[in-house]
Amino acid sequence: MTTSLFDLYKLGVGPSSSHTMGPMRAACRFARELERKGEVGRVNRVEVRLYGSLALTGMGHGTDRAVLLGLSGNEPATIDPGVIEATVAEIRATRKLALAGKRAVGFDEARDLRFERGTMFPPGSRTQHPNGLRLTAYDDSGTSITERTYFSIGGGFIVEDGAEAVGTNEAVVCLPYPFHSAADLLEMAHTQGLSIDEVMMANECARMRAQDSNASDEVLAAHVRAGIDAIWETMKGCIERGIATEGILPGGLNVRRRAHRLAARLKEKEATGQASDPLAPLDWVTVYAMAVNEENAAGGRVVTAPTNGAAGVVPAVARFYERFVTGANHDGMMRFFLTSAAIGILYKENASISGAEVGCQGEVGVACSMAAGGLIAAMGGTNGQVEHAAEIAMEHNLGMTCDPIGGLVQIPCIERNAMGAVKAVHASRIAQSDSEEHKVSLDQVIKTMYQTGLDMQSRYKETSLAGLALNVIEC
Repeated sequence: MTTSLFDLYKLGVGPSSSHTMGPMRAACRFARELERKGEVGRVNRVEVRLYGSLALTGMGHGTDRAVLLGLSGNEPATIDPGVIEATVAEIRATRKLALAGKRAVGFDEARDLRFERGTMFPPGSRTQHPNGLRLTAYDDSGTSITERTYFSIGGGFIVEDGAEAVGTNEAVVCLPYPFHSAADLLEMAHTQGLSIDEVMMANECARMRAQDSNASDEVLAAHVRAGIDAIWETMKGCIERGIATEGILPGGLNVRRRAHRLAARLKEKEATGQASDPLAPLDWVTVYAMAVNEENAAGGRVVTAPTNGAAGVVPAVARFYERFVTGANHDGMMRFFLTSAAIGILYKENASISGAEVGCQGEVGVACSMAAGGLIAAMGGTNGQVEHAAEIAMEHNLGMTCDPIGGLVQIPCIERNAMGAVKAVHASRIAQSDSEEHKVSLDQVIKTMYQTGLDMQSRYKETSLAGLALNVIEC
């Protein structure tokens, strides 16, 4: 178990964690390695080649812009979305970028950013993932100074060819309660008399202790809670911006933002005394999810949950809990995020959260599973009910393809987040109502999801070569 809650839920910018955040991190890592080795001064130009899904849908996902920003020394978690347009425009106008933020080097996109649409994997690579990019730095004579190959494996995680995945919390820590499967987690929690969120809290405190060995348990737990609060505040801010903003999303599909209009209608019903509709809370869940993913599609600040393409599901369900569940409180919100993260870690480490590898079942499907289990925990459910809800949620997302029209994270992605959020609420209610043993375990459904994704034809996995991406345009 190497993934932290703060690796899974991390700040970034839209529209895609695998196609925007991952390539930006890889390009930044490449530039900073040149800086660390003192080689920036030798670089005359940098060439970047994109492969597989990055090549096929990279333009719609903003991979080209992400590479420019990353080579300039920017990270997704810290870059100001407000400066992105101006930074990219300047690089394109001058055909130069400040490598690692230090020295201006030539970068002509037509020559130096190559979309290898006919090649799935970088030639000679040992890692086989359909989100590959190869970066090469050249000196004045055209001789290669260094070359690196990275893969963006979903959720903003990157891995260098033949190496292990790089999260944001990279310290190797001895955890008090490591788990590698849902069965491990349930058994350990039962033996220790702990809830899943308590297991996660102990593990996250251990990670914090690696950074501050003298801190007390209470201080470490407070740090973890503060970190979760910061994540939730960012998510809420994203919901609020999405609801407040109107207009057309960028990219050329002329998709109109809908969250503002839908929220206005719901508020009008409430103001005129029409708030008795028993399904109104689910309408708000739809609004919250769509608001987040409209912000994501516009390149705004979001939190991976576990990816950008699925970033609306978890905050929508969290907001549903906070606003509509009787007795909702701060402790419940902590349980929600800790428990949902435990579920997300199981998918991340035993399967995949990459739409390019397993389809949208690995993105919205995983987010739905996380949110369903998290909601059970927030409402005080048992560990068994958490596992059951997470299993139900994924079981009914199995086989879901990733076929974004025009390579943009808009259709069907925005509505799909709304459907995933509503389905998570429903899965939690089924799990709460069922006191008998269920036949399918979470481990079994995770394994099935991964096998299904591997069996899925690649044209249905974030390539925009089939499904809605093909047929809507043809029609």
